[in-house]
Amino acid sequence: MPKREFHGAVVSHASDKTVVVGVERRIRHPLYKKIIKKSKKYLAHDENNQYKVGDMVTIQECRPMSKKKTWKVVE
Repeated sequence: MPKREFHGAVVSHASDKTVVVGVERRIRHPLYKKIIKKSKKYLAHDENNQYKVGDMVTIQECRPMSKKKTWKVVE
């Protein structure tokens, strides 16, 4: 099964080896057929602490690394 990937911007990098990535998706409303934006934050593993706030990154699903962290930064 392929792993899910999302693209988003780094919102916070305060924790060690962890970044918070804000992902914004555009979906069509099922009843009104209007395009709306939905956003969500994901905790992602950043091994070398190389990403800063504002960087655009790609995150990929991985094994659970902690209670909330199940994503890793690919690029």
